[in-house]
Amino acid sequence: MSDSVRTWKMIHEERARAADMLDALSPEQWTADTLCAGWNVREVAIHMMIAGEQSPGKFAKGLIGSGFRFDDMTKRDVGRAGQLSPSEIVARIRARTTTTNKPPAPAVAMLGEVVVHGNDVRQPLGVPDDTTMESKLACLDMFKRSNFPVPTKRAIEGLLLRATDTDWSYGTGPEIAGPAVALLMAMTTRPLMASLSGDGVDVLRGRLENKK
Repeated sequence: MSDSVRTWKMIHEERARAADMLDALSPEQWTADTLCAGWNVREVAIHMMIAGEQSPGKFAKGLIGSGFRFDDMTKRDVGRAGQLSPSEIVARIRARTTTTNKPPAPAVAMLGEVVVHGNDVRQPLGVPDDTTMESKLACLDMFKRSNFPVPTKRAIEGLLLRATDTDWSYGTGPEIAGPAVALLMAMTTRPLMASLSGDGVDVLRGRLENKK
């Protein structure tokens, strides 16, 4: 199986898992806060839906219309779809479990969208992470060298990240150790989970707090 085919297989599987997770939430949970600062579950779910429906043309049009301000574009797009019901949002995410359209970015970026944003929802609600280790590892390897759309590379510079539930590590310096999902969420500048340990935890926490 080629890397491209394997990546899209993971994307489709994780979108299906995210849709199942969202479909099981109560109306109250759809209004709960997430780890994505300022967004509730409905807004994160809409963003995941829109990401799955993107194409180079749609992305370019949206970026130009927002004055090339990426964050403004995403907020505007989410606002426009705010009237959709949870069932409509879930159905549209499920509809993207076979398609391979994407914005002008590597396909693995679409995997990062669904794995990270899915856990933005799961963690505050106490829903167990059911993403595959293969998907998490692909995301860890992507984000460790990326500064867009989140400044991951700068955040973890000079730190050693080590997964305790699989054979993965990256970097040098004060260590941050923990489950792969906790490392992934920390790398993408989410609040640090209690399952992380090591001298590098306080270093990263300080960096994240200084960016608020």
